[in-house]
Amino acid sequence: MSHKAPVDEIVMRAIEPEDLDFLYTLENDREMWMVGETNVPYSRFTLNNYVMSTSSDIYADRQLRLLIQKNDGKPVGLLDIFNFDPRHRRAEIGVAVVREERDRGYGHAALLRAIDYCHRIIHLHQVYALVDENNKQSVSLFQSAGFKTTCVIKDWVYDGEHYHDALMMNVFFEKNT
Repeated sequence: MSHKAPVDEIVMRAIEPEDLDFLYTLENDREMWMVGETNVPYSRFTLNNYVMSTSSDIYADRQLRLLIQKNDGKPVGLLDIFNFDPRHRRAEIGVAVVREERDRGYGHAALLRAIDYCHRIIHLHQVYALVDENNKQSVSLFQSAGFKTTCVIKDWVYDGEHYHDALMMNVFFEKNT
C-alpha cells in the first residue's frame, strides 16, 4: 500500500547541469517511453543542450520542467507542465518518478504543488493530462490529486502492436474575478 508523502517532504526546482546523469537515466528508461512522446534514447549532449537552453520561464518556453527531489537532496522524478496556452489559460501536465521511488507519494505531492502553482501563480483555468486507460497506476495518481476524467480519446496511444484509448483528465479552477 502506498503512502502519500506530505508536500513538505519534497522540493521542486529547476533542472541544473549537475542533474544531467539523473535526467539521462530517467529519459532513457524505455518503460517511460510508453507514457510520453519519446521513442528514442537521448544523448547526454542533447540533454545538456536542453538544460543549458531552457529559461525555466513558462511564458518564454511554453513549458516548465521541474526536478522532484526529497528533502535530503536525492532526485526522485520530473514534473512537466507543457502545451502551455496562456490565451486559453490551460496546460498539460505529466509526472515521472524513478522506478525505485514509486508508490511512496512523491508523484502525488509533486502534482499537488504543481496544481497550486498553476492556479495561484499562472492563473490557469484548467490543467489536463492524457493518460493511457490501461495505466492504472497513473490513472489512480491523477485521481488522487483531484483530476476527473472528462472524456475518452479513442485509439490515442500506440504501443507498437495495439492502440489504446486515453483518458482526458482535468482539474478546473474557479473563474478569477
